[in-house]
Amino acid sequence: MLARLLGAIASTAASAPVPAVSGSLSKRTVAGGYVAFDAALDVHEQTGSICIACGTPRFQGREHAAIAREQGAAAGWRAAFAAAGDRAPAHVHGRYSVILVESAARTVTMATDRFATWSLCVAARADALFFAERADQVPVPRREISPQAIFDYLFFHVIPAPATIFAGIRRLPPASVLTWRDGAMECRSYWTPKFAAKTRADLVASEREFLALVERSVVLEAGENRVGAYLSGGTDSSTVAGMLCKVQGGPAKTYSMGFEAAGYDEMHYARIAARHFGAEHHEYYVTPQDLLGGVPKIAIHYDQPFGNSSALPSWICAQRAAEDGVEKMLAGDGGDELFGGNVRYATQKVFGWYGDSPALVRSLLLDPLAKVPGVARIPLLSKAASYVRQARVPMPDRLQSYNLLQRIGEQEIFEPGFLAGIDRAGPRKLEREVWEGIEARSLVDRMLALDWRFTLSDNDLPKVIGTAQLANVDVGFPLMSDELLDFSMTLPPEWKVKGLKLRWFFKHALRDFLPRAIIDKKKHGFGLPFGVWAWQHPALMSQAQSALRDFAKRAVVRSDFTERLIDVYMPAHPRFYGEMAWILMMLELWLQQHAPDWRFAG
Repeated sequence: MLARLLGAIASTAASAPVPAVSGSLSKRTVAGGYVAFDAALDVHEQTGSICIACGTPRFQGREHAAIAREQGAAAGWRAAFAAAGDRAPAHVHGRYSVILVESAARTVTMATDRFATWSLCVAARADALFFAERADQVPVPRREISPQAIFDYLFFHVIPAPATIFAGIRRLPPASVLTWRDGAMECRSYWTPKFAAKTRADLVASEREFLALVERSVVLEAGENRVGAYLSGGTDSSTVAGMLCKVQGGPAKTYSMGFEAAGYDEMHYARIAARHFGAEHHEYYVTPQDLLGGVPKIAIHYDQPFGNSSALPSWICAQRAAEDGVEKMLAGDGGDELFGGNVRYATQKVFGWYGDSPALVRSLLLDPLAKVPGVARIPLLSKAASYVRQARVPMPDRLQSYNLLQRIGEQEIFEPGFLAGIDRAGPRKLEREVWEGIEARSLVDRMLALDWRFTLSDNDLPKVIGTAQLANVDVGFPLMSDELLDFSMTLPPEWKVKGLKLRWFFKHALRDFLPRAIIDKKKHGFGLPFGVWAWQHPALMSQAQSALRDFAKRAVVRSDFTERLIDVYMPAHPRFYGEMAWILMMLELWLQQHAPDWRFAG
């Protein structure tokens, strides 16, 4: 416990008042079982201060980098803070968190990397600061479930920072530095995305730089570990796996998950990539039986409810790698979000044409179309009217047009008392706040930066990191290095989504590296056919029904909606409503473990 370390510091500096700081850092897991948290400790006895550095910070200043090499990362951080104050993290790359306790100044400073891959959670009082890596381990006297966080979870399927499931406990957002001084706490961003596309970008030179950055990132992430790679068969994972084979000079271990369900299995493409690069390929087909035992483990492992269903195949993938002696897995996350690979980027470009059209055309032709009586019964006109209605919704709200709560209806899902007690506009307010803070001229770049926060930092990265920890392996993200991130912001946005062609530059740069079939395939991933399987497998159906009905007793969702979901909606549309059933089930299983007696009390 860090509290014991702080107590030792206090005894060596009796003349310097020590802030009341209490915290714990969970142990990271690697192959072979639990090991000490990857933290470097630097104690300065004269001032009674302590610095704890976690992860793999890469100091950009030559002097601080030298100190870190010779004395450890914590000493490097201390020097960086001394030189730049709370701007120090802006000059450090890599994946990290850092905590500096300065007893003489009665100050605590904390920071996370650009994607908050090493999370920190805090709770503050006037006389004390509590913190931990996990929200469920912040050593406050009492933790209380936040009803607003429950709503936010059902909206996003995760709980975005800075909120956590617990009232009064905050998670540091990405690229944030928190300062606590004499009971006053301030949290601000030390880095925000600033897109500055080169006006005369050289395509050939840019491709050459991109390939070199990808290779260097794979080398850095692989390090001296026994490394493997996730391989879904998409462009991102295939790029990472292929580059790993190249830098190792031989077959890299790759791991793929398949599903015996129509429309979900992508093993064919994983095999193409593995053969092309000569990888040592490992396959496993996930079954409904795997879900029975795996779902509860996944649900309770996270420090708060987490609803990304692809967490389960990710965990199985990492588990198989661990059994083969792999210490670290390399993941392809980030390629879509840095280089324009998600379908919504092209979709929103189409909706953007409405705003770009002349005002006279909108007012005299397009807008009246949406109001024509009976237009919904005329096929072509109904699509045009639907386009106008959606296009008139401002960004980023338009991105939530297909949100489950909106499509089903909040009044149908939630108990009236619950709805009355929460801020239903809260999730959209948070998205708008992030959207307005993005410095980019193009729609595509703004969507990319929004995804860096909500898709990567709050969802995909916790999914991969959490499931890798559960499997006792480490994980790295070569396509998300700070250098690649900075490089991506210099590319013209039309290179990312050219016309309606997704990730045009990424694929063009890799056309001689990846198999043609991988370049041409549509985006997929480790999707989970939960809704399809739930109504084909009696035991899995029973598990889901039990969790859903138990959650209905907590006065959050209407019991009649729960029964319709089970008896009507799921059998008729298992793919669509299966997602709703999944996020409710994961929420209930988490509550059973962490807050079994919780019920909304108004």
